Amino acid sequence: MHVIEHRREDTRASRDELSPDALHRLLSELNARRLRPATPDTPPFFERDHRLAEIEERFLQRERAAIAERARLAPTSPDEFVAWLESLEESGPGQHDPLFDWLANDADLASMRWFLEQELAGEAGFDDLVALTQRKMDVTPKLELARNYWDEMGVGHEDGMHGPMLGRLAQELALDPVKRPIVWESIALGNLLMGLAYNRRYAYHSVGALGAVELTAPGRCALVEQGLARLGVSGAARRYYALHAVIDRKHSERWDRDVIRPLVAKDARIGRWIAEGALMRLEAGRRTFERYRRELRPTF
Repeated sequence: MHVIEHRREDTRASRDELSPDALHRLLSELNARRLRPATPDTPPFFERDHRLAEIEERFLQRERAAIAERARLAPTSPDEFVAWLESLEESGPGQHDPLFDWLANDADLASMRWFLEQELAGEAGFDDLVALTQRKMDVTPKLELARNYWDEMGVGHEDGMHGPMLGRLAQELALDPVKRPIVWESIALGNLLMGLAYNRRYAYHSVGALGAVELTAPGRCALVEQGLARLGVSGAARRYYALHAVIDRKHSERWDRDVIRPLVAKDARIGRWIAEGALMRLEAGRRTFERYRRELRPTF
């Protein structure tokens, strides 16, 4: 009982009193509870979740403010907007960070394992994020989101599901993100994606954030897969990264054509929110990669 009361007090702290680490561990708790199947016998957390939702809103607004000026530069016509979004693969925050070339060519197994444990801890589950984002979307975007979700589900075959592929990698390398210290920046990345996807007022931000993932992940995945192969990790365990180095390029093309473009054509204001979401995701990634470099201290 004393533990429960203490944790309740944690959420009463003001934004300024919460360290980034404490803030994001609280939000991670909220997001786990939002998604975990429960029963009517499960105690409700109305008061606590309300306070955590307020903390989440302040976090999301700070992330928006950090990229607002750049997002305002996004064009409003559909074709120009898509071209601007695609340009983020080269010029967006955190793109082509030297960390990934180092992982591909020089990192030892201990460093690779540390990196992967951080990544696993921040994994929000792309399948669930897409499922949350597609709710009540227009038909064309909804259909593409559904196709994307079906790919994440291995088109109906368990051995092709993307989530369990990470599990096979974790098993072979004995990864255990629960037992090792996880940097707050990694947890924040998952909290950002879940906050945008779960809250419908950020639905278009979530479209932009997930679109940014599809756009920018292939290059990083290819380099991680290269590093895993160099370190002798089996092809079965590397499959998640090998697959996403290829399939996300196709997803990105379809996402731009059937999700982004129709939404911006429908209402130019949506483009601003999509732009914010994309930049928020990339900025969170930049912050995470920089923290990884400080921890791993690679030599370039």
